[in-house]
Amino acid sequence: MSMSKILAGTAFGALALASITPAMAATDDSAGGAPQQASTHEHGGEVNTGQPDDAGHTPIVVTGRLISGDRDSIVAPVVINGDELARHAAAQIGTLLAHLPGVSTTGFAPGASRPVLRGFDGPRVQILTDGIGSLDASSVSVDHGVAIDSLNVEQIDVLHGPAVLLYAADPAGGAVNALERRIPRRMPDKPISAEAVAGYGSAADSVNLAGTVDVALAPRLAAHFDASYNRASDVRIGGNVVSDALRTRSLAEAADLAAGGDQDAADILTSQVNARGRLANSWARGTTVSGGLAFIDSDGSLGIAVQRLTSDYGIPLRPSTDPEAVSIALRQTRVDLHGSVNLGGFFDRLDFRGSFGDYTHAEIVGGEAEARFYNKGIESRLTLTQAKRGGWRGESGIQFGTRNFRIDGEPLVPNSVTERFAVFTRQQLSLGTFDLEGSGRFEHVSIVPKEAQSRSFNLFAAGAGFAWHPVESLTVSLSATHGERAPSPEELYINGVHEATQSYEQGNPAFRIERSNTLEIGLRYHSDRFAGAVTAYATNFDNFIAPVPTGTRIEDVPAFQFIQGDARFRGIEAEGAWKAIRWADGSALSVEGAVDYVHAKIIDVGPAPRIPPLRLRGGLSYEAERFGANVEAVYNARQDRVASNENPVGAFTLLNASVTWRPGGKNSPASFILSGDNLLDVNGRLATSETRDFVPIAGRNVRITLSLKI
Repeated sequence: MSMSKILAGTAFGALALASITPAMAATDDSAGGAPQQASTHEHGGEVNTGQPDDAGHTPIVVTGRLISGDRDSIVAPVVINGDELARHAAAQIGTLLAHLPGVSTTGFAPGASRPVLRGFDGPRVQILTDGIGSLDASSVSVDHGVAIDSLNVEQIDVLHGPAVLLYAADPAGGAVNALERRIPRRMPDKPISAEAVAGYGSAADSVNLAGTVDVALAPRLAAHFDASYNRASDVRIGGNVVSDALRTRSLAEAADLAAGGDQDAADILTSQVNARGRLANSWARGTTVSGGLAFIDSDGSLGIAVQRLTSDYGIPLRPSTDPEAVSIALRQTRVDLHGSVNLGGFFDRLDFRGSFGDYTHAEIVGGEAEARFYNKGIESRLTLTQAKRGGWRGESGIQFGTRNFRIDGEPLVPNSVTERFAVFTRQQLSLGTFDLEGSGRFEHVSIVPKEAQSRSFNLFAAGAGFAWHPVESLTVSLSATHGERAPSPEELYINGVHEATQSYEQGNPAFRIERSNTLEIGLRYHSDRFAGAVTAYATNFDNFIAPVPTGTRIEDVPAFQFIQGDARFRGIEAEGAWKAIRWADGSALSVEGAVDYVHAKIIDVGPAPRIPPLRLRGGLSYEAERFGANVEAVYNARQDRVASNENPVGAFTLLNASVTWRPGGKNSPASFILSGDNLLDVNGRLATSETRDFVPIAGRNVRITLSLKI
């Protein structure tokens, strides 16, 4: 029997157990008790505040983020909110999350940065807004920014394990869910409330502004308005723009040009190779404006929101003899609907989420738009949440999405329509000190391209989890998932030079379904002085799809070929915080640390491309009623396990620090944050970045952030 069948049987067996056992032991509280929410990720707007849940378990929050103590999740999400969101505020969600364990960033350019989870990116990582996809083209190519206003989110959850099956049939990479308030979910506490965040960063003279206003228009009618603005100049860096390996090759090419009599071309190339101190064409700017309206009463709610997002950013250039500035002009108009009905029976609540996104971006080369990408998408979800019956709870639903994608200009990918239909369920059962969880999902995907062969796929995914709590402070967990992913239209059909990525990319229309089997083991512990978590995971892939550099050049740019084969990913993530000293006034000095590592290979090929190296973090954190401070060192090891024709990435260490002042205490309406990143001004490069040889990390960045609530 195959491993995938064993995992699927185990998961659906857990579903059956969760469906049968509680029915035999149901108590009367099912009629009137409100269901305990599994987590915040399905019910946007219900932000984790660190208060006890209805089982009496209090999450442990360390430096503004939950890392342990959520005993009701088999695979606890990583949660970031509050001051930490303000401390790491960035226009791109990949940059914002890159400091978290197991999270890196594509780092293609300052204006285009998607999260990389456990070495996975692109279509394997779901980027969601309140459970609905971003409806953009960011998974199509690494040069495309994510259409999410990360400056105005309340909380971000990073999800792994069976919970991901609520959103996708491929749980191996995980999901990032940004929780917003554009559609009010509850009536404001006062007639008008407002929040604002303003920040300035020295590395790119960046300015970030964001604000929200919530208004109680009537006893059951609430409105929400928000806006944001960001602007950044070319980024200052700590050394050479071009890596040593690319520098050596380019200088040799310049010497050959000079020897052949083309001194002008040699001088142009040499000038680019010798650039230092500032990353040319790395500027970025953007705006968002949105408004929402909702009717809310005891029987449910109904709301709508509209958002307009713009993002313009430059693409740093690979050294060449004919450099032309490349930039992206991205626009999206998005309409969201949310409705919920409190049912009061076996199913406690019915939720509907629907979104329409009209997205476009132009790739501008030398001042002219050479290609325009259009993506019109609709995604909707209908979810039934069961009333809690004893220790049994769950949710089930259906999901539909359609995407009409086309390109005007150079036809890299055929215009295509992609449709997805899915049914899913997640069931959880608590039996004393034991928790069980099972998830299942069926998804049908059809891809209909213009002037190419259509493809359709039936995907089956399942997950099961088990957690044991021998004492209140300790959780031992085990989960297994089987996932399946349909090849994306880009992986199937792309063929040509992509000016923005400055590469030649070629897909394969014969690709088969990619299948993954993941086993994850976790240990979480929390007490009044210590909180920590350790997770180890292993994922085996059949038909893994990856773009690998061929080592050749086509039309004077590097060539990448999508291949398919078996692959193995192994990894570990760990973090902890210990309150080493506590004072009578409640203040404390904590020692914090974290580590993450991924080992990945494609069988019969070699190391998988763009895998993050070993990363170690250690620091001290002081927290008091009005004052907080943090200093940390982050060591990024050398990455020499690289794909063929990739260059190794050297080790570097970052020194970061921050100071927070809350004049009114923990619940102060105002807070001031002074932070410094890369204080030693090192010149590092990200192994996860396709452009790492000519896009280093930002240099020393001193940032001032003001947060205000009225």
